[in-house]
Amino acid sequence: MKLTRYKLGDLIVQRREKNDGFDVPIRGVSREGFIKPKQQDADTSIYNVFYRNDFVFNPARMELNSIALNLEFDKALCSSLYEVFYVKDQSIVLPEFLNLHIKRDEFARHCEYIGSGSAREYCRVAQISEFDIDLPSIEVQQKIVDANRLLAKRIDTNKKLIATLEQTAQTLYRRTFVDNIDPNNLPKGWRMGKLGDVCSKLGSGATPKGGKESYCQEGISLIRSTNVLDFQFLYEDLAKINEEQARALDGVTVESRDVLFNITGVSVARCCMVPEDVLPARVNQHVMIVRPSKKNMSYYLLCTLCYPDVKNTLLGISQAGSTREAITKDEMEKFKIVLPADDILQNFDYECSKIFERKNLASRENQTLTQMQTLLLSKMGV
Repeated sequence: MKLTRYKLGDLIVQRREKNDGFDVPIRGVSREGFIKPKQQDADTSIYNVFYRNDFVFNPARMELNSIALNLEFDKALCSSLYEVFYVKDQSIVLPEFLNLHIKRDEFARHCEYIGSGSAREYCRVAQISEFDIDLPSIEVQQKIVDANRLLAKRIDTNKKLIATLEQTAQTLYRRTFVDNIDPNNLPKGWRMGKLGDVCSKLGSGATPKGGKESYCQEGISLIRSTNVLDFQFLYEDLAKINEEQARALDGVTVESRDVLFNITGVSVARCCMVPEDVLPARVNQHVMIVRPSKKNMSYYLLCTLCYPDVKNTLLGISQAGSTREAITKDEMEKFKIVLPADDILQNFDYECSKIFERKNLASRENQTLTQMQTLLLSKMGV
C-alpha cells in the first residue's frame, strides 16, 4: 500500500472563532469524547466556537487523549482553555480517518513526550503540528472509515444492550429484596446477618515480587482495581504474572462465580463477578475476593453490593474519619445485609444467571470487535 507522509500541521487549520452570542450547546472533552460541562452558568462570551467535523481538545490533558471529533453538532461552544482545529483539505485526509490516527496510543505518548519537562505540560496545536502521519489514498481511507463505522456501531449496540441487562438485574433485585421489604419485620425464613457469615472467603491479595516491572505478556491473570467496574470487568490493561509469582499468591486464587470488590482508591466499592475467561487468576492488594459459602448467593451478593443505598453506605465507611478511601476486611465481614430464604435466593440466582449470560456474551463480542478494530488499522497501514 502506497503511503504519503505529512506533518499534521500541513493538514489542519486552527479555528479561533469566539462566541457570537447564539444559544448553542456547550461541551467539554474527555478521552471518551464530548461531555456536558461541569459549570453550567459560566460566562460564555469568551468561549470558542466549533463546527461539525472540527476537532476539539484540552491542551493540558492531551497525554490522556482528551480530544474529540465533532460529528454531532452543526455548531457548539467549548471552553476558551480548549483549542480547535479542522482538516484543511478533505481530498487529502478524511476527518474520521485522521481521528483514527489521533486516538491511537502512539499519539497520546507523543503528546506526553512533548509535555515532559514543562511546568505546564501543555500540548497545543503548534506542538502537535509536528507529528508525522502516513496517509494512504483517499479511497483506502474511506474503506477503513466505513469498516470502522460498522464495528463501532455494533460495539455501541452491545453497550446499550449491556446497560439494559444490568438495569434489568437491578430492577429484579429491587423488586425481590427491597420493595415492600421491612428489615425490622422480615418475611418468614429471612433474617439480618453479616457478610462474613455467608462467605467462605473475604480476602485481598498483594503486589507480586518485582512489582509492575515483572509483569508478563502471557501468564496468569493478575486482577487489579482498574479491571473492576460495577457489574463489568475491564479487560484492557489486565496484568499477567509468571508461575512463580502466582504460586506466591496461591492464597488469593480466584474461582468461578467469585465477586471482585475494590477496597481502596478512587474506584473503592466497585464490584463485578469474575469472568470465566480470565481464570486462572489472582488479585492484588486493592481487590478483595468475596466468595459466598453457597454458589447460589453469588448474584445476590453482587447485586447487593452494587445497589445504590448499599453503595452509598460502603462509600461512607471508606471515607469515615479518613482521606484514605479504603474499606478493611473487618469492616466487610461485619457489614450487615438481609439474608433471604433459600428458595428466594435460588429463583433469583436462576433469573440472574440468564440475564448475565446474555450480558457476558455481548461483552465478549465487544472484546472481539475491539480487537478487530485494532487489527483493521494495523493491516491497512495505519
